[in-house]
Amino acid sequence: MDKIKVIIADDSDFVRDGMKIILDVDDSFEVLGCASNGREAIEIAEKMKPDVFLMDIQMPVMDGIEATKYIVEHDLGKVLILTTFDDDDLVKQALSGGAKGYLIKNHTPDHLKQMIRSVYNGTGVMEENLLESLINSGSQKSVSDSSGSGFDSTGYTDRELDIVRAVAEGYSNKEIAAKLFISEGTVKNYITSILAKENLSHRTALAVYYLTGKK
Repeated sequence: MDKIKVIIADDSDFVRDGMKIILDVDDSFEVLGCASNGREAIEIAEKMKPDVFLMDIQMPVMDGIEATKYIVEHDLGKVLILTTFDDDDLVKQALSGGAKGYLIKNHTPDHLKQMIRSVYNGTGVMEENLLESLINSGSQKSVSDSSGSGFDSTGYTDRELDIVRAVAEGYSNKEIAAKLFISEGTVKNYITSILAKENLSHRTALAVYYLTGKK
């Protein structure tokens, strides 16, 4: 099994060294290098092809949001944003820039490794409380509002859009079924179909797409 190749970018020596130690003792990962800002991370990536970046948001020279945009535009790897700041605007900027995940730094080693694996395997990940913040800030959206932010409603039926909106508002399948007067099995079938249509792997990714217009 190939190791997941990681670049760590954080302006804190303590954070960088801590994450490197966590990953170095696991044979599933290989740390290609550590950087104190986004520019250094990009320079390492252009020499050594990483799979996943662990990217702090607030750094000197080039911050994580700017670095993420460059990394995504130049296909240098997938980005998992790390931050101590629970800030909705930064969450949205990071996701809009192409970050595949967002993680508050008070994680356990196992949780960090699982998040990296998820991003590596193409699954968008986000701390539950951060997703709830996005949902709360976007729960009053209309379909036309979300379409304006990048969500493409073309090809959807009205019922499918009802399902998408309910998922983005944080409803469970059972709650959606009650809300729309359909069976829970029908809701599950709709969501499976919608995820396949958008090439998304799970409902969290669908909620993020609806709220931010970015996959």
